[in-house]
Amino acid sequence: MSKYRHVSLLPSFSKIFETVMQRRIIKHLTKYNILSTEQYGFRLGLRPDNATYKLTTEILNVMNNKLLVGGIFYDLEKAFDCVNHDILLSKLKFYGISDKDLTLCQSYLGNRYCRTAIYDDSENSNKVSNWAKVRLGVPQGSILGPLLFLLYINDLPKIIKKTSAPIIFADDTSILFTHSNLIDFNKNNHIVFST
Repeated sequence: MSKYRHVSLLPSFSKIFETVMQRRIIKHLTKYNILSTEQYGFRLGLRPDNATYKLTTEILNVMNNKLLVGGIFYDLEKAFDCVNHDILLSKLKFYGISDKDLTLCQSYLGNRYCRTAIYDDSENSNKVSNWAKVRLGVPQGSILGPLLFLLYINDLPKIIKKTSAPIIFADDTSILFTHSNLIDFNKNNHIVFST
Protein backbone atom coordinates (compact mmCIF):
# COMPACT_ATOMS: atom_id res chain seq x y z
CA MET A 1 0.00 0.00 0.00
CA SER A 2 2.87 2.44 0.67
CA LYS A 3 3.81 2.31 -3.04
CA TYR A 4 0.21 3.01 -4.16
CA ARG A 5 -0.07 6.01 -6.46
CA HIS A 6 -3.42 7.18 -7.69
CA VAL A 7 -4.10 8.07 -11.30
CA SER A 8 -6.89 10.49 -12.08
CA LEU A 9 -9.69 9.36 -14.36
CA LEU A 10 -10.71 12.46 -16.25
CA PRO A 11 -13.89 13.16 -18.24
CA SER A 12 -13.55 14.12 -21.92
CA PHE A 13 -14.36 17.77 -21.23
CA SER A 14 -11.50 17.97 -18.74
CA LYS A 15 -9.07 16.59 -21.35
CA ILE A 16 -10.16 19.26 -23.84
CA PHE A 17 -9.89 22.01 -21.22
CA GLU A 18 -6.45 20.80 -20.13
CA THR A 19 -5.17 20.58 -23.71
CA VAL A 20 -6.22 24.18 -24.39
CA MET A 21 -4.66 25.38 -21.11
CA GLN A 22 -1.47 23.44 -21.71
CA ARG A 23 -1.03 24.93 -25.19
CA ARG A 24 -1.60 28.46 -23.90
CA ILE A 25 0.87 28.05 -21.05
CA ILE A 26 3.51 26.37 -23.25
CA LYS A 27 3.17 29.20 -25.79
CA HIS A 28 3.87 31.71 -23.01
CA LEU A 29 6.77 29.66 -21.58
CA THR A 30 8.34 29.28 -25.02
CA LYS A 31 7.91 32.94 -25.93
CA TYR A 32 9.76 34.05 -22.80
CA ASN A 33 12.15 31.06 -22.58
CA ILE A 34 11.04 30.28 -19.02
CA LEU A 35 11.54 26.52 -18.65
CA SER A 36 14.92 25.47 -17.31
CA THR A 37 17.28 24.03 -19.92
CA GLU A 38 18.38 21.44 -17.34
CA GLN A 39 14.88 19.90 -17.33
CA TYR A 40 14.40 17.13 -19.89
CA GLY A 41 11.08 15.61 -18.74
CA PHE A 42 7.69 16.24 -20.34
CA ARG A 43 9.23 18.55 -22.95
CA LEU A 44 8.49 18.38 -26.64
CA GLY A 45 11.44 16.93 -28.55
CA LEU A 46 13.30 15.79 -25.42
CA ARG A 47 13.57 12.18 -24.29
CA PRO A 48 15.27 10.28 -21.47
CA ASP A 49 18.28 9.57 -23.71
CA ASN A 50 18.85 13.35 -24.08
CA ALA A 51 19.27 13.58 -20.30
CA THR A 52 21.47 10.46 -20.26
CA TYR A 53 23.66 11.90 -23.04
CA LYS A 54 24.03 15.21 -21.17
CA LEU A 55 24.96 13.43 -17.93
CA THR A 56 27.49 11.16 -19.65
CA THR A 57 29.01 14.05 -21.61
CA GLU A 58 29.38 16.17 -18.45
CA ILE A 59 31.15 13.33 -16.61
CA LEU A 60 33.47 12.57 -19.54
CA ASN A 61 34.37 16.26 -20.00
CA VAL A 62 35.28 16.55 -16.33
CA MET A 63 37.37 13.38 -16.44
CA ASN A 64 39.10 14.50 -19.69
CA ASN A 65 40.11 17.69 -17.86
CA LYS A 66 41.64 15.54 -15.09
CA LEU A 67 39.16 16.76 -12.47
CA LEU A 68 37.31 14.79 -9.81
CA VAL A 69 33.58 14.29 -10.24
CA GLY A 70 30.99 13.19 -7.72
CA GLY A 71 27.28 12.82 -8.13
CA ILE A 72 24.06 12.75 -6.20
CA PHE A 73 21.23 10.91 -7.92
CA TYR A 74 17.76 11.01 -6.47
CA ASP A 75 14.14 10.51 -7.33
CA LEU A 76 11.63 12.68 -5.50
CA GLU A 77 9.22 10.17 -3.96
CA LYS A 78 5.60 10.80 -4.89
CA ALA A 79 6.66 14.21 -6.18
CA PHE A 80 3.43 14.95 -8.05
CA ASP A 81 1.49 14.37 -4.82
CA CYS A 82 3.53 16.92 -2.85
CA VAL A 83 2.93 20.05 -4.95
CA ASN A 84 1.67 22.86 -2.73
CA HIS A 85 -1.08 24.68 -4.63
CA ASP A 86 -0.38 28.11 -3.12
CA ILE A 87 3.32 27.92 -3.99
CA LEU A 88 2.54 26.69 -7.50
CA LEU A 89 0.05 29.49 -8.11
CA SER A 90 2.55 32.10 -6.86
CA LYS A 91 5.16 30.67 -9.27
CA LEU A 92 2.68 30.80 -12.15
CA LYS A 93 2.04 34.45 -11.32
CA PHE A 94 5.80 35.11 -11.09
CA TYR A 95 6.29 33.55 -14.54
CA GLY A 96 3.72 35.97 -15.97
CA ILE A 97 0.83 33.61 -16.56
CA SER A 98 -2.22 35.79 -17.29
CA ASP A 99 -4.78 36.50 -14.56
CA LYS A 100 -7.42 34.64 -16.58
CA ASP A 101 -5.24 31.51 -16.81
CA LEU A 102 -4.25 31.86 -13.15
CA THR A 103 -7.91 31.87 -12.15
CA LEU A 104 -8.53 28.77 -14.27
CA CYS A 105 -5.50 27.00 -12.75
CA GLN A 106 -6.64 27.96 -9.25
CA SER A 107 -10.06 26.46 -9.93
CA TYR A 108 -8.49 23.39 -11.58
CA LEU A 109 -6.29 22.73 -8.53
CA GLY A 110 -8.57 23.90 -5.74
CA ASN A 111 -11.86 22.30 -6.74
CA ARG A 112 -10.72 18.69 -6.94
CA TYR A 113 -12.10 15.77 -5.01
CA CYS A 114 -11.04 12.16 -5.15
CA ARG A 115 -12.00 8.76 -3.92
CA THR A 116 -10.53 5.32 -4.29
CA ALA A 117 -12.21 2.22 -5.63
CA ILE A 118 -10.63 -1.17 -5.02
CA TYR A 119 -11.94 -4.32 -6.60
CA ASP A 120 -12.11 -7.24 -4.16
CA ASP A 121 -11.79 -10.57 -6.00
CA SER A 122 -12.92 -12.61 -3.02
CA GLU A 123 -16.23 -10.76 -2.76
CA ASN A 124 -16.51 -9.98 -6.46
CA SER A 125 -17.27 -6.33 -5.67
CA ASN A 126 -15.80 -2.84 -5.46
CA LYS A 127 -14.98 -1.12 -2.20
CA VAL A 128 -15.22 2.64 -2.53
CA SER A 129 -13.91 5.28 -0.14
CA ASN A 130 -15.64 8.55 0.73
CA TRP A 131 -14.93 11.64 -1.36
CA ALA A 132 -12.05 13.79 -0.03
CA LYS A 133 -10.85 17.24 -1.09
CA VAL A 134 -7.44 17.22 -2.78
CA ARG A 135 -5.27 19.68 -0.87
CA LEU A 136 -1.86 18.93 -2.42
CA GLY A 137 -0.55 17.66 -5.71
CA VAL A 138 -1.26 17.79 -9.39
CA PRO A 139 -3.40 15.09 -11.01
CA GLN A 140 -1.42 12.14 -12.32
CA GLY A 141 -2.73 10.82 -15.59
CA SER A 142 -3.80 14.32 -16.58
CA ILE A 143 -2.61 16.44 -19.49
CA LEU A 144 -1.86 19.60 -17.52
CA GLY A 145 -0.40 17.98 -14.36
CA PRO A 146 3.12 17.25 -15.71
CA LEU A 147 3.55 20.83 -17.00
CA LEU A 148 2.41 22.28 -13.66
CA PHE A 149 4.89 20.02 -11.88
CA LEU A 150 7.73 21.23 -14.13
CA LEU A 151 6.86 24.83 -13.29
CA TYR A 152 6.76 23.94 -9.60
CA ILE A 153 10.38 22.70 -9.64
CA ASN A 154 11.59 24.99 -12.44
CA ASP A 155 13.76 27.12 -10.13
CA LEU A 156 15.57 24.10 -8.60
CA PRO A 157 18.34 24.04 -11.26
CA LYS A 158 18.94 27.78 -10.88
CA ILE A 159 19.48 27.36 -7.14
CA ILE A 160 21.86 24.40 -7.32
CA LYS A 161 23.60 25.43 -10.56
CA LYS A 162 25.85 27.84 -8.64
CA THR A 163 27.88 24.98 -7.17
CA SER A 164 27.04 22.01 -9.38
CA ALA A 165 25.71 20.74 -12.71
CA PRO A 166 22.07 19.61 -12.42
CA ILE A 167 20.38 17.36 -14.97
CA ILE A 168 16.68 16.70 -14.36
CA PHE A 169 14.20 14.40 -16.04
CA ALA A 170 10.79 15.16 -14.49
CA ASP A 171 11.39 14.32 -10.80
CA ASP A 172 14.61 12.30 -11.31
CA THR A 173 17.51 14.59 -10.46
CA SER A 174 21.24 14.18 -11.01
CA ILE A 175 23.67 16.69 -9.52
CA LEU A 176 27.36 16.60 -10.46
CA PHE A 177 30.12 18.22 -8.42
CA THR A 178 33.67 18.73 -9.66
CA HIS A 179 37.01 19.84 -8.23
CA SER A 180 40.69 19.54 -8.97
CA ASN A 181 41.78 17.87 -5.72
CA LEU A 182 40.23 15.45 -3.25
CA ILE A 183 40.77 17.57 -0.10
CA ASP A 184 38.98 20.62 -1.48
CA PHE A 185 36.37 18.43 -3.15
CA ASN A 186 35.44 16.97 0.25
CA LYS A 187 35.56 20.33 2.01
CA ASN A 188 33.51 22.27 -0.55
CA ASN A 189 30.89 19.61 -1.11
CA HIS A 190 30.68 18.23 2.45
CA ILE A 191 31.38 14.74 1.16
CA VAL A 192 33.07 12.23 3.38
CA PHE A 193 34.92 9.32 1.80
CA SER A 194 35.58 6.32 3.99
CA THR A 195 37.19 2.94 3.45
